[in-house]
Amino acid sequence: MKWIIFPVALLLAACGSPQTTRLATPDIELPPMRTFGQTAPQAPVYSNAQIARDFLDLTFHLENGQALQTFTRVEGPITVRVLGTAPQTLSRDLDRLLTRLRAEARLPITRVAADQPATITVEPMTRKQIQSVAPTAACFVRPNVSSWDEYRARRNDPATFWNRLRERESLAVFLPNDVSPQEMRDCLHEEIAQGLGPVNDIYRLSTSIFNDDNFHAVLTGYDMLILRATYDQSLRSGMSRQQVAQRLPSILQRLNPRGGTGAIAPPARQMGAWQRAIGRATSPRGSAAARLTAAKRAVSLASGAGGSDPRLAFSHYVLGRQSLATDPAAALQAFLTAGTIYQTRQDSGVQEAHVALQVAAFQLSAGRGEIAQQLVDQNLATVRRAENASLLSLLLLVKAEALELQSRRAEADAARRDALAWGRYGFGSAREVRTRVAEIVAISPRSRAQGEGPT
Repeated sequence: MKWIIFPVALLLAACGSPQTTRLATPDIELPPMRTFGQTAPQAPVYSNAQIARDFLDLTFHLENGQALQTFTRVEGPITVRVLGTAPQTLSRDLDRLLTRLRAEARLPITRVAADQPATITVEPMTRKQIQSVAPTAACFVRPNVSSWDEYRARRNDPATFWNRLRERESLAVFLPNDVSPQEMRDCLHEEIAQGLGPVNDIYRLSTSIFNDDNFHAVLTGYDMLILRATYDQSLRSGMSRQQVAQRLPSILQRLNPRGGTGAIAPPARQMGAWQRAIGRATSPRGSAAARLTAAKRAVSLASGAGGSDPRLAFSHYVLGRQSLATDPAAALQAFLTAGTIYQTRQDSGVQEAHVALQVAAFQLSAGRGEIAQQLVDQNLATVRRAENASLLSLLLLVKAEALELQSRRAEADAARRDALAWGRYGFGSAREVRTRVAEIVAISPRSRAQGEGPT
C-alpha cells in the first residue's frame, strides 16, 4: 500500500515574508508535457548476502510486522488489464512498466483487453473512493479480487488477506485517476510490484521502491533483481522461509555475479520505536506540533543506529520538513545534517537530491544565486535517472530564479520552460503547476524587492 506522506513541494513559506507567500498564481502559458523515455537499468550496489537478508524480510513479513509462513507468487504467465476510464499517460506508463518487467525481471507478463480475464486488474477511480476504505493510502493492491465492486463485497473475506494466501491467483490494483500523471505512474510501479512480489516495505532500503520514505518513484535495479529472484525456477509457491533461504544464495549468485557469494547476512537491527515515531512524524493526521515532536524523537532514536544509517538521515530530513514553518534555521541545519549523512553513502543519490532542493531554496532566498544554481546542477542527472518529474520541475524552477539573480535571462527562460513541461507530468493540472511557480518566485529576493513574477 502506497502511503500518503509528503508532497514533494517545498514548504516555502518559511523562507519568505508573509506578503510574498500570498503571491497570486502567475498567469503563464504552459508548454507541452514532457515524459520520460527509455530507462537505463542500474545494477544493485549491495552484496548478495545483504540482498538475501532483505529478500527474506520483504517476502516473509507484512508491513504491519506480521510474519508470513508461506512463500507466494503468481505461477504461470501473468496478464494485466485496465478497467474503466484511464488517462492516456497511465496507459503509456503501464506499457513502459510491463516492458521493463519483461526485460529486467524476466517476467512473462503481458497486457490484455479490459474484457478479458487477467491476473492483475488495474482500476482507476477517484482519490475520495480510495480513501473511503483506506484514509491514509494513495493506492493499494488486494489479492483474490478482480474489480472494485468485488473488493467492496469481499473486503472482510479472509480469502483476500495476504496472510491466508498459498498462491497468488488474481490481484486488483486501485489507484486514483484525479491526481497527476506521475502519482498514477508511481502507484502502478509500487502496487503492481507488491502484487507480484514483496508485500513489505523497509525503511533501511535506500535504493528501493519497497520503502515508505517515498524517495524512489519507479522500480530500481535492486527492485528488479528482487522480482527476478522471486520468480526464479528454483522457487515455487507454498515453500517455507527456510526452504527459500536455502536456495537464495545460489539464486542470487547466478542472477547477480557482481554481488559475490556467501551466507545470508545476519538479521538487521529492529527499530520498532523509531518506526512508530517516524510514522507519526510523516502522517497527515495529527497536529503540526505533534509531528514535530515525533520527528525529534525519531532523530534521537535513530542516533543509536550509527552515524551513516539511512534512517538517521531520513529522520533529520523529516525534522527539517516539520521545522520549516516555525524555525527555518533549525530546518536548514537538519537538512544539512541529512545531506552530510547521505553523502557518506553510495546508495543515496536520490535522497541527496531531495535535500539539495531544500538547501538550494534557502540559498536562493538569501540571494546566493550562483550557489543555488550549482546545487541544482549537481543533482539534475540523478533526478532524471530516477524519473521524478515533480522534483525535477522544482529544481529547475529554483535554477531559473537563481539564473535571474545572475542576470542570465535567456538561460533562466530556458530552465523555466523545461520546468513547466516537467511540471505538467509531475503536478498535473495547470493550476497546480502555476502554484508551484508562485511558491518559488515568492522566495526570490528579486521578487520580494520588485514584486515581479516570471515572464
